[in-house]
Amino acid sequence: MTNKLQPHDSTAPVSVSIVTMGCAKNEVDSLHMGEALGSAGYALIDDAAKADCIIVNTCSFIQSATEESLQAIFEAFDLPQVKEGEGKVVVAGCMPARYGDDLTAALDEAQTFVPCSKEDDIVAVLDALFPHRGLAVSAPETAPLYSAYVKISDGCDRFCSYCTIPYIRGRYHSFTLDEIEGELQACLDRGAREIVLIAQDTGRWGTDFDTPSSLAALMATLAEAHPDTWFRVMYLQPEGVTDELLRTMASHDNICPYLDIPFQHVNERILAAMNRKGSRAAYETLIGHVRALVPGITLRTTFIAGFPTETEDEFQEVCDFIEEADLDYIGVFPYSQEEGTVAGRMDGQVDEDTKEERARELRAIADSISRVRVADRIGTRQDVLVLGREEDGQLYGRAMCQAPDVDGVTFVHEGAPGDIVTVTITDTLLYEMEGE
Repeated sequence: MTNKLQPHDSTAPVSVSIVTMGCAKNEVDSLHMGEALGSAGYALIDDAAKADCIIVNTCSFIQSATEESLQAIFEAFDLPQVKEGEGKVVVAGCMPARYGDDLTAALDEAQTFVPCSKEDDIVAVLDALFPHRGLAVSAPETAPLYSAYVKISDGCDRFCSYCTIPYIRGRYHSFTLDEIEGELQACLDRGAREIVLIAQDTGRWGTDFDTPSSLAALMATLAEAHPDTWFRVMYLQPEGVTDELLRTMASHDNICPYLDIPFQHVNERILAAMNRKGSRAAYETLIGHVRALVPGITLRTTFIAGFPTETEDEFQEVCDFIEEADLDYIGVFPYSQEEGTVAGRMDGQVDEDTKEERARELRAIADSISRVRVADRIGTRQDVLVLGREEDGQLYGRAMCQAPDVDGVTFVHEGAPGDIVTVTITDTLLYEMEGE
């Protein structure tokens, strides 16, 4: 391709646009790459159509995510400056980690590929592509960051039979307290009032240290060091819900009383086929225990519909559980048959139409439950972190019972972005709330 040979004007800085696909963990990786490139003299811009280099940070957790990432890559290839040989495309993240040389052969229009494990080398990668680049006069201005994600670990050792994460991200490893505090402080310096702790498996934090620690100890340390900052934890497997953690949440006003615990199913046979532990009875006991130790806690979970060999009766168990457990928020996904996974090779694959129909049925039940749970908040007092304004000028934010991107927002009538205001909830519409 001719665009691999075009020299860059050495008198001008190289402009870079990062297109992020997938989950919050990828957003954190993109933020780190952007910060490194900005510090090295690259000019970070939002408009990919004006960039000298487009980095597509891909997701490949399930097939639909891979397809969306491919679409983003092809859109980058179609940009005028790329087609004319003046722009370069770098494919980063999960897809290069998962597909390796096969991806390189299939997407030869890309200049280079950067798997997750090599993203820390992004400056060296771009320096090799732009050896004669100029430097940006100043680092790009950074927008305020009122709510921010901080990764506390990477990788996973669980090897759920449907999941590709261990093959993409590698084995589980905790980040040190110093590393986490450094990331947290950088977010606070940009105005963050809420820190969302994320990982593939947050509950395992610290267990792999020479002197083991725990997620509860981490959250207590951070909450006490930053009493004016909200802390929230996401992606907590059922085994990670310990009494120590629950007591830590209950004893710190700035730790959001909110847990995201993926159950994925409730039938014991299906869970065993997923290489997961648990049962309907165990999860019902867990929910009751959590609510006893942290009164008023908000609970979110996820379920997979149409896992291989799932029968109608086993699917109905999930429907019954959702109707009776009275959870606040429920995410539902049709099972995705992934190449290289144990479940992907199983006999008894459920046909696509049945998977989609089961997912729709679960979503309908989940919405009906959540609508009531959210409406029950009318008349309650809630602290709301103001995040911004809608196009019509309406202020919006999130209460402690609302996680980023998945649980809706709360509309308020006073305050400024970055403020935490206390309101009375006066109305709701499915997941959205309004406060005065």
